[in-house]
Amino acid sequence: MARGCLQAVKYLMFAFNLLFWLGGCGILGVGIWLAATQGNFATLSSSFPSLSAANLLIVTGTFIMAIGFVGCIGAIKENKCLLLTFFVLLLLVLLLEVTVAVLFSAYTDKIDRYAQRDLKKGLHLYGTPGNVGLTNAWSIIQTDFRCCGVSNYTDWFEVYNATRVPDSCCLEFSESCGLHAPGTWWKAPCYETVKMWLQENLLAVGVFGLCTALVQVVKADTYCA
Repeated sequence: MARGCLQAVKYLMFAFNLLFWLGGCGILGVGIWLAATQGNFATLSSSFPSLSAANLLIVTGTFIMAIGFVGCIGAIKENKCLLLTFFVLLLLVLLLEVTVAVLFSAYTDKIDRYAQRDLKKGLHLYGTPGNVGLTNAWSIIQTDFRCCGVSNYTDWFEVYNATRVPDSCCLEFSESCGLHAPGTWWKAPCYETVKMWLQENLLAVGVFGLCTALVQVVKADTYCA
């Protein structure tokens, strides 16, 4: 009976880690596709052009694949060393998330000021030659998050030196709708909107990582027993 339960846990953990690995493959694939077809897609920062969605997805996908692979082999082979390595990697991810959260909380004001200043600087590159990635990123963010500008839609006035915004700021998209009255534009600030979205999703990732680590601890204890 005990052996049967152990086998069930073994294959359950293998399936879980396989899904984890496949998820990493998917993220890596999307990152490579973006890098190959969209250039520096989602590069919003003029100071850190390498901080693009493609690069972040490639790094994240590779890391998740590595963790999933170690977990798969450790589970199917019942290798305590690999399972311990898998648990340590998950623990490091969790500690990294906690560290980032603590630092972010401690220096929120400074980070916010610097980030908004850098993003506003990047707005001036919108629509200019050689900055297709930044242009596409702002268009997609403003459309999907229903926001306009970094802190508000008036950020675009300095870019255009006129009372206008990109068409992606419009409540109802149409050609040259950014030249219409402010009442037809999104009012929400993109920085705060995206920041809230990231905080909500990072919390979900943290909870997922913690649950995964706890499952691995239980599994390791089962094998040791």
